[in-house]
Amino acid sequence: MSEPLPQFVQRRAPAWDELAALIDASKGRTGRLEPTAIRRLGVLYRQSAADLAQARRRLPGDPVTVRLEQLVRAARPLVYGNVKDRQSVGHFVTTGYWRRVRERPVFLLVAVLLTFVPALALGAWTNANPADAARVARASPMTAPLADGQGRDPDTQKVTDPVKNSAFAAQIFTNNARVALMAYAGGLTAGVLTIIVLIQNGAILGLAAGLTNQAGTGTSFWRLVAPHGVLEMSLIVVAGAAGLRTGWALLHPGHRTRAEALSVDGRAGVEIALGTAALLVPTGIVEGFITPRGLSLPIALAVGLTLGAVFWGLVLWRGRPAT
Repeated sequence: MSEPLPQFVQRRAPAWDELAALIDASKGRTGRLEPTAIRRLGVLYRQSAADLAQARRRLPGDPVTVRLEQLVRAARPLVYGNVKDRQSVGHFVTTGYWRRVRERPVFLLVAVLLTFVPALALGAWTNANPADAARVARASPMTAPLADGQGRDPDTQKVTDPVKNSAFAAQIFTNNARVALMAYAGGLTAGVLTIIVLIQNGAILGLAAGLTNQAGTGTSFWRLVAPHGVLEMSLIVVAGAAGLRTGWALLHPGHRTRAEALSVDGRAGVEIALGTAALLVPTGIVEGFITPRGLSLPIALAVGLTLGAVFWGLVLWRGRPAT
C-alpha cells in the first residue's frame, strides 16, 4: 500500500460502508437480498478482502484493520455459506473421498513423518539395545510376547477354518477402526491425541520389527505383516491427516471463527474418516483370511504392495482437483 493511510481510508471507506449496509440488510426482516445486491455483495467482499490483506501487512492491530476483519468475517458466510455441494454416494466413492485425501498434502506428509520416523528410530534403537527394548516391549500386551521370543510362526500356526477366519477378521476390523477413529477424533484435542496415536503406532511397528529381527524371526514377522500392513498403515496415516487438519482448524482458523473453520475442515475430516473406515473392511478380510495361510515372503510382499499401490494410485488418479 504505497498511498498514505488517510488517503487509503478516504478512498475505500465508501465501499466498506456499502458492504456494511448490505450485511445489515441481509439480517433484516426477510433476510434476503435482491439479485443485484447479491452480486454487489460479492464484489465488495472481494475488494474488502484485498484491502484487508494490505492493511494487515502495514497496519496490524490498527482500528481500520480491525473494522475490515469484522466486515470480511461477517460477509464471508453470506457469499459462500449457503453454497452446498450435494453429491451422490457414487460420486463420493469414485471421486469425492480421493479428492479429500489428496487436497491437503501437507497434513498427509506430517502424518507420515509422525508415524514412520518413530518406527525407524525405535527399530534402529531396538537392534542396538535388544535387552532394553525387551523391557520396553513387556509394558504393552501387543509386544510383550515378542520380548520373550514368542512371536507367531506363519508356518506352524496357520488358520484356515472359515469360522475362525471370519471371527478373526471381524476382531481386526474393530481394532483398526478404533485406532483410525482415535487418530481422526484426536483432532478435537487440537491434534494432540492424533499425534500420540500416530507416534504410538509407528513405535509399536518399529519395536516389533526390531525384536523379531534380533530373534532371527524377522522374515516370519514380515510375512505376517506385509499382506495387510501397507494398506492398514496407509489408512491410519490418512485418518491421522484428517485429525491434524481438524486440529489445525481449531488452532489457526485464519479470518474465520473457530466454529466456521471447524464446520468446513471438520466436514472434510468426517468424509475422510467415513471413507477410511469403509476401506478398513478389505484390510480386515486380508488379515483374517489371507495372512493366516502362511504366505511366503515374496507373495506376502506382493499382496501388500499391490494393495498399497492401488490405494495411492487412486489417490493420485481419482483425487485430482476438479478443473
